[in-house]
Amino acid sequence: MAEAHLTLVLDCATARAVCGVLGDGRELAFASAEGGHAAQRALVLVDEVLARAACEARDIAQIVVGCGPGSFTGLRIGIATARGLALALDRPCAGVSTLEALAAGAPGGLALVDARRGELFALDASGSAVVELPADVAGRLRPGTVCVGDGARRYRSLLEAAGAVVPADDDTRHAPGAEALSRLAAGAAPEPVYVRRPDAEPQIA
Repeated sequence: MAEAHLTLVLDCATARAVCGVLGDGRELAFASAEGGHAAQRALVLVDEVLARAACEARDIAQIVVGCGPGSFTGLRIGIATARGLALALDRPCAGVSTLEALAAGAPGGLALVDARRGELFALDASGSAVVELPADVAGRLRPGTVCVGDGARRYRSLLEAAGAVVPADDDTRHAPGAEALSRLAAGAAPEPVYVRRPDAEPQIA
């Protein structure tokens, strides 16, 4: 297995933390965790996928991590885990937009990440991450648009009433896929994408 160019991918920005190992761009192993403390299982997920891919950490050639936008805590844990592994293994680490990875897994669809506070993170026409009200997102939807992400799951009723198609909650398209994360990696250093201040940070007028 070590002869292949192995990539470890990790994303903890959404409600479903994901991790995978790819060999020359092909997914070899994948694992996910969901729930309030999913991001805290990042290292457990790493161990799982390495075991399933029958490889060791030292076999990894590069690491790719989703950088949000999304959960502040999840972002910090995911990026810190990826950076720590990259430093320990002396491997390159690249950051990828979680929204772009979600969108890549649902061509023609709309990627939505739960921003809390009754808001959603989405991509605007230029491809930049923005924060929007669910009602505004629903108001511009074209009937039949496939909406994915934990934001789509949370606001399923509103989106479906507007004519959107929201896959079943356990559909894999609601979390960034390993191949999409790997394919989008362009060497950019992993930095968290903050569309607004973290919830814990005071808002200054």
